[in-house]
Amino acid sequence: MRFAPREIILKDGRTCILRPTAPEDSEMMIHYMKDTAGETEYLLRYPDEVTYTVEAEREILGRILDDPSSVMMVAIVDGRVAGNCSISGIGSKRKILHRCSMAIALYREFWHLGIGTAMIACLAELAREIGYQQMDLEVVEENTQAQALYAKCGFIESGRRHRALRFDDGSFHDEILMYREL
Repeated sequence: MRFAPREIILKDGRTCILRPTAPEDSEMMIHYMKDTAGETEYLLRYPDEVTYTVEAEREILGRILDDPSSVMMVAIVDGRVAGNCSISGIGSKRKILHRCSMAIALYREFWHLGIGTAMIACLAELAREIGYQQMDLEVVEENTQAQALYAKCGFIESGRRHRALRFDDGSFHDEILMYREL
């Protein structure tokens, strides 16, 4: 989905631009995915699992940009990617058309500046415009910092998937399911 870029002022006074990702962002998004996956174990992928080519990522970003039921947003600070987030429908059956799934990640150096809160607020607004009535997400049980952000943004815990993730060290981790009514 295309939307007008938005400018926010961060807690440290810098300006952040929230805008749709576009095909020309493909190379920087590949680097971002690899880098952020290496900064925390709480994302679904490891850095070596980011194997997209620039051309494949360009196609994916173009498809999302033209999809009226999905949003992918990038946060730009000082000309650099600070983070990104997205929403997409969870299925095409009428009984679940009211729900979308949300994902978000930021480079560690941009944590605690208000970017995550602003991106989630913007996503919620765009989700309502699309016609979604509920936003869902999953978060690793140990990721209490993200859980606090989500609760601050109106998400409520609704359940748990036991042993949902198996890390490379062999440990299992639960996922907490959260939702927010729009």
